[in-house]
Amino acid sequence: MPAVLFSLMLLGALCRLGESMSREEKSRLRNQVVEMFDHAYQNYMDHAYPADELMPLTCRGRVRGLEPSRGDVDDALGKFSLTLIDTLDTLVLLNKTTEFEAAVRRVLKDVRLDNDIVVSVFETNIRVLGGLLGGHSMAVMLKDGGQNMQWYQDDLLHMAKDLGLRLLPAFNTSSGLPYPRVNLRHGVRGPETRTGTETDTCTACAGTLILEFAALSRFTGDPVFEAHARRAMDFLWEKRQRNSNLVGTTINIHSGEWVRRDSGVGAGIDSYYEYLLKAYVLLGDDQFLQRFNIHYASIMKYISQPPLLLDVHIHKPLLPARTWMDSLLAFFPGLQVLKGDIRPAIETHEMLYQVTKKHNFLPEAFTTDFRVHWAQHPLRPEFAESTYFLYKATGDPYYLEAGRTILDNLNRFARVPCGFAAMKDVRTGSHEDRMDSFFLAEMFKYLFLLFADDEDLPFDIEDYIFTTEAHLLPLSLSTTPHSQSIPSNRTSEEEMDDSNFEWTCPNTRLLFPDPAYPRHLREPIRTAVDKSCPRAAPYREPGMGRPPLRAQDFMANNPEHLELLRRMGVTLIHLKDGRVQLVQHATQAVSAVAAEDGVRFMQDMMELSSQQQKEQLPPRAIQIVSDPFFGRVVLTAGPAQFGIDLSKSATGLRGFVTVAEPYSGCSEITNPEYVRGHIALLQRGQCMFAEKARHIQKAGAIGGIVIDDNEGSSSDTAPLFQMAGDGRSTDDVTLPLLFLFHKEGNILLETLKEYREVEVLLSDKARDRGADVEASEGGCLTEATTPTNFEPISESLISTLALDEIKPSQEAVSDVDQDTSPMDEASPAEGVGPAEKEASPAEGVGPADKEASPAEEASPAEGVGPADKEASPTEGVGPADKEASPTEGVGPADKEASPTEEASPAEERAPPTVADSTQPKEETDSEKSKEGGTDSNQSVDELLADWREDLEAFQQMEKDEL
Repeated sequence: MPAVLFSLMLLGALCRLGESMSREEKSRLRNQVVEMFDHAYQNYMDHAYPADELMPLTCRGRVRGLEPSRGDVDDALGKFSLTLIDTLDTLVLLNKTTEFEAAVRRVLKDVRLDNDIVVSVFETNIRVLGGLLGGHSMAVMLKDGGQNMQWYQDDLLHMAKDLGLRLLPAFNTSSGLPYPRVNLRHGVRGPETRTGTETDTCTACAGTLILEFAALSRFTGDPVFEAHARRAMDFLWEKRQRNSNLVGTTINIHSGEWVRRDSGVGAGIDSYYEYLLKAYVLLGDDQFLQRFNIHYASIMKYISQPPLLLDVHIHKPLLPARTWMDSLLAFFPGLQVLKGDIRPAIETHEMLYQVTKKHNFLPEAFTTDFRVHWAQHPLRPEFAESTYFLYKATGDPYYLEAGRTILDNLNRFARVPCGFAAMKDVRTGSHEDRMDSFFLAEMFKYLFLLFADDEDLPFDIEDYIFTTEAHLLPLSLSTTPHSQSIPSNRTSEEEMDDSNFEWTCPNTRLLFPDPAYPRHLREPIRTAVDKSCPRAAPYREPGMGRPPLRAQDFMANNPEHLELLRRMGVTLIHLKDGRVQLVQHATQAVSAVAAEDGVRFMQDMMELSSQQQKEQLPPRAIQIVSDPFFGRVVLTAGPAQFGIDLSKSATGLRGFVTVAEPYSGCSEITNPEYVRGHIALLQRGQCMFAEKARHIQKAGAIGGIVIDDNEGSSSDTAPLFQMAGDGRSTDDVTLPLLFLFHKEGNILLETLKEYREVEVLLSDKARDRGADVEASEGGCLTEATTPTNFEPISESLISTLALDEIKPSQEAVSDVDQDTSPMDEASPAEGVGPAEKEASPAEGVGPADKEASPAEEASPAEGVGPADKEASPTEGVGPADKEASPTEGVGPADKEASPTEEASPAEERAPPTVADSTQPKEETDSEKSKEGGTDSNQSVDELLADWREDLEAFQQMEKDEL
């Protein structure tokens, strides 16, 4: 089918279900988008250009090499005015033709591509090559219109070809997969290149090239670019796991072996799937659609558990790979719209919208029960993207309101005088000095299109397709002649049976004859995130009668409980040391519903294990509210286990700060006349925190802030710190005490030097400037939602946990999913779940109520975990704000893997043993044949051997993630 027809049929046949938002209101919001874009773009041009990015908090440009390295995130920066190039076609879409013409002239005059600098192939392709091609497409469109850009002579296209040739050396591998990085001047694999030693790349990094490279080939007539991109796509397809038809996250570029075998639709893989479908739309090649359909069927079978999208292992797709989701998967509902599968798109989007409303932004990663896993939000546009496409598909004004929420939150929480700042922590509202180029390239495009009418657009958007960076490539490229030398590598006809594929495109007028249809799909999900909302009772199989057994009620010596477990396919294995092991075989349950109850029971048992640990207190915020800051500066602070709990205060504590004397606070305060009625600043060390609190309280202080004495420490690179008591009652401490690392503390001290009076607000999260935060935003507790759409299970699913044989299980189950370890022991602020990887000493931390040592100077590594966990010194926690991966951040900056700064991923904790923990495990075929349908004859040694076999595989899969 011609690509143009595909696009028009899918996205052009729209129904309008009633405009509940007036045209005037839509126009106002559209104009607001333009004003916000102007604020971001003009501040970049005024304060940063020609640097690659704007640092909005310090109002200066980010130049690679002049600022502290952020690791893989900086691979996007190539000293080629990244933000300006990334923004070119956004200027045209927003009707800023004059600014576009000036920007093109600046690019041609100032930008140089022959820089001796190592950059990410993936990021440079989607941002710079895509930006140049999008700019060229817009310039040609305007020139053909006869009014603007009459001087243009394909100058941007010539730059794009120059850049494409500089990227080609990365493809010099036996597999055809590109190296993850290339030197713009020297290429790859030379002493001067400082690259070429890498062995691994992420799937998205190698599979997100075809749109830009094929467009470059068809614009220029040189087939070499499209040929290399196709070869990489072909290799990834051939290396898919043939049973599950899924691909892993990281692959060896030389051998083609999967390095990480977890599979999802988020970081590290996301845009590979996107480019398969969009390559069909742009290029009209049926092979891309065939491959996408095969992958998509497996995604919907194994990964999609509406409204959740959960990672699995490619060789054992019934085995979950992690207990959290990353924010990059928010693009997937938009891709499902392009596919025409609207129902799951609506359901997943609704879940994401609820998480957004709970936390103001999508956290970089969040757990399956919707708690924060990684707290950053670098102003990612994927949720806005899906919101726009769902509005296009349904015409439902509900998505206009979702867009309004995005706009309001950006203005309330991310807007600063010099642009928009990424959120360092969505819980506290603290900022990061970062405004990525994709914010201008994507966010404002999708929001403008969401609120725009056809007459507001300077061209027909249906004539273009969006790249993963939202650059606009004309669909007319599908009819552009290209060289027959491009190899097709078509798969055999037997494997590509046409009956497996859907060749028709959906007509949205027939999909949504009932205006209430999308609402009916959203309604059951609207209670998923917030526990306080009522939830419908789950469907019960007729005849079952009794509700499923709850994990907290289970007792291993109760015959009635054992019968309930038997009906759910759960059996007990008695171990030699007097304990029992629970094993679940879903196929042995009396019914499908009972099998689901069994899965829920095992999941509840694992969750119960994690809840046995005392949850750490969440981070707090110190917000500078006095002139000239007015709340724009927010510092992430650690709480104390004593004194006033700021999370229970609707207004927080507001007051002026002063330095206590002595600064240590370890003896009676000698300047009480200055401390009285103020918030006292203290230095960490020399005595217990509670002693400091008592001294400043006696002097009349209303609160205290302890600043770390370890020079260079920062919440960017160290886990959050929680101050413990002194081993005796601290009921006499009645003021709040917060902890700042050295970097954040210095910001406060320098501010106090420059401005004589500095007023701050101590609270559980940053308050909106000029407005009170509603009480409902305090964040209610959530509960996990259990997927109910399990596929028929072809292999038995085994989940094991150890229980004391005679005591209730909640008293015996050991810590596995320790979501909140003590910040006083410098544990990560985010939780970690059951996993296959052995924990390092720094990862396994002690109980949350453990008292601080007298010196209170423990390093992060000093809080070690349970003695029965094996240590691995190489598996530590990554630095904050570094978006780590084995290659490009497992999907670099824009589409990179979410950062590992706050905690190691949930699946990378110490492996469970039959003695102390819980962990789902899938049964092998050999096990089934040996068992004959039961586990009663299987020895403990065999079970342990199975665990070790899986652990070795998992460790190999994920060894480079941190």
